Amino acid sequence: MLRYLRIRDFVIVDEAELQFAGGFTALTGETGAGKSILIDALALVLGERADAGVVRAGAARAEVAAEFDVSRLPQVEAWLAESGFEGDPGICLLRRVVEAGGRSRAFVNGALATVQQLKAVGELLVDIHGQHAHQSLLRGGYQREVLDALGGQTGLAQEVAAAYRQWQALRAQRLEWQRNEQALARERDQLERDVKELEALAFSPDEWRQLQAEHGRLAHAAALLEGAQAALEALEGADAAVLGQVRAVIQRLSSLAGYDSRLQEVLELLEPAEIQLKEAVYSLHRYASKLDLDPARLNEVEQRLAAIHACARRHRVMAEELPQLLAQARARLEEIGGGEGLMALIAREEAAREAYLERARRLSEGRRQAARELSEAVTRALKDLAMGSGRFIVALHPVDPGGSFGLEQVEFQVATHPGTAPRPLGRIASGGELSRISLAIQVITSRVASVPTLIFDEVDAGIGGQVAEIVGRLLKQLGTLHQVMCVTHLPQVAAAADHQWQVSKVVLDGTVVSRIRPLTAEERVEEIARMVGGRKITETTRRHAQEMLRAGKGQ
Repeated sequence: MLRYLRIRDFVIVDEAELQFAGGFTALTGETGAGKSILIDALALVLGERADAGVVRAGAARAEVAAEFDVSRLPQVEAWLAESGFEGDPGICLLRRVVEAGGRSRAFVNGALATVQQLKAVGELLVDIHGQHAHQSLLRGGYQREVLDALGGQTGLAQEVAAAYRQWQALRAQRLEWQRNEQALARERDQLERDVKELEALAFSPDEWRQLQAEHGRLAHAAALLEGAQAALEALEGADAAVLGQVRAVIQRLSSLAGYDSRLQEVLELLEPAEIQLKEAVYSLHRYASKLDLDPARLNEVEQRLAAIHACARRHRVMAEELPQLLAQARARLEEIGGGEGLMALIAREEAAREAYLERARRLSEGRRQAARELSEAVTRALKDLAMGSGRFIVALHPVDPGGSFGLEQVEFQVATHPGTAPRPLGRIASGGELSRISLAIQVITSRVASVPTLIFDEVDAGIGGQVAEIVGRLLKQLGTLHQVMCVTHLPQVAAAADHQWQVSKVVLDGTVVSRIRPLTAEERVEEIARMVGGRKITETTRRHAQEMLRAGKGQ
């Protein structure tokens, strides 16, 4: 719900900071005081079109900021999270700035946003009913959602949409097959050959690494053996072999160390070296004894490598990419139906279509019942709202072969006079009639409506007396479930409100500005008395105002 609204340099409002509560709030004031400016400001911060004309004369920019409590609105918090506008828990801050040159900027929770994003979240927070375009009830999608929610079929409607998407996906697959049947058949045959070839090759990255290492050893076996034998000759076989010379040096120094102990340090360095050389000789003998020249194995490895390279060349990939190529070929084969053929695709499509129709028919049956109930309830409510000849119809227009929304489009229609054909709700010429119809629908559907704040402008146009009292009572009833605001000039409507705000004009430094303020209990009596009797307020009108306020409170 709306908690706070700040307006600066908007039309004739220089500055206003307003704190709002729940329930039903009436906005009153003399004709021409600018009561609708508050609603216009809200519409702006909710994403309505902006132009330089909203900037107060002489100001550089107009600014409107609104704070909403969304702690009980999981759909709003989910939208904020998905759109990257997360802020403080349970709070949504909207802000709109319009420069005198016409440039507009929008912000959601302090982050720069597009006007479309502002409008998207605004539609989840506030509905404005009246002459304004910001009205959910005029959208066909919202009308369908209201009807499904009223009939307890929101979950079924979601199942229908999912079943339709599945059906259409299979239908598209079947149509693709038929359009490209020959090409797909050739592709499938080629893929089957590729999969067969790659599976027969049974190639793996581990085998590739092992083959390369083994081939390197086998291909250079003679050179390896010759090198090992040369090393052994140098270390121990030749007359001047390294190991023999080291051993001789150690013996000579050992005989001399008795005369000079300082040679012992040199011996301690040479003796481990002799041991290391002996170990090296032993290792070389063992290596040479196991190093065989195996031309047959070398040929076998080279043939395997050649087969792998040939396969990689045919498919124009590196040898290491062959396993990935096999996985891709299998996936594509599955995508185009593998070997199941056109008949199998048709069968799958038909099964998905029947699953969709079964759910869609159940949804249609529920919609027909809910449409009858809503049509009758709103028509009865219109009689109480001075539209006794009005008739409300929820029309269900069949759509063949259906869509994600089901087997019919939902359209709210109204006939305002006897003998006239019903027309779509959005084509009602009178703003007052549209507001009253919207009020009747909102009261009836309030238990399933998701938008927390409802604002009515011109809801009392062309009515008075007992009908005005009924309108006030309906708005108060609606205020028990939603935050409701209403611009009104009727004392009967204002008296039913839980809170009342007064809009007035004052002259400040030679400039007319608008002031908006909440009224105390005593001030409400004076304002209601003014609305009853005009500028001249008497004790009689005050008493009448007090009686109306008591009646509005149910006392």
